[in-house]
Amino acid sequence: MEIKVIITGATGLVGEGVLLECLQNPAVSQVLLVSRKHYPLEHPKLKEALVQDFFHLDTVKDQLKGYDACFYCAGVSSNGMTEADYSYITYDTMLHFAGRLASMNPQMVFCHISGSGTDTTGKSKMMWARVKGKAENAVLKLPFKQTYNLRPGAMKPSVGQRNVKGYYKIINALFPLLRGLFPGSTSTVRAVALAMINCVLQGYHKHTLEVNDIKALAGIK
Repeated sequence: MEIKVIITGATGLVGEGVLLECLQNPAVSQVLLVSRKHYPLEHPKLKEALVQDFFHLDTVKDQLKGYDACFYCAGVSSNGMTEADYSYITYDTMLHFAGRLASMNPQMVFCHISGSGTDTTGKSKMMWARVKGKAENAVLKLPFKQTYNLRPGAMKPSVGQRNVKGYYKIINALFPLLRGLFPGSTSTVRAVALAMINCVLQGYHKHTLEVNDIKALAGIK
């Protein structure tokens, strides 16, 4: 089985790592990047749809049809943001984009990058955890074939990634130690990518994937 996937967030850590894995994975036949910025890479599998605002997709809507999966990796850190601004990006934008995809591709599997510690009850004192939890709950209600919320913890970047911020370079250097001390809170970007691909190819018995679920589905310890 070969699959065609849409990826958002390729200029960020997770999205870029997912993109690189998809391009070299034989199960993925085509990748469409939906981005605000051009990703400087040429590859026979790769197509690109540039759009400045995910609320205005009419100019690229025909390019979004006929895909088997969307790996939604776009997002921002909540540091220094108000809850309203963070919600606009993390909840409103994601849900609008996903809703448009669901209307065009009801057979699609939607994989949404969330975060370890996300709270779906709305009771957390941490703003980001409440907002991500609200987003998780909402996207599960959309009429996709299947929807999965992935909650990676600290991640080791993949070889060849360009969009790696300073603190992730530290995580990369300390990863063997962190993995030994906190195996249930550490994974790799490659494991996240493989878990997403396998969500489409074989499915999973849970719709919320914690770090251990991600590693199990990816086949990586």
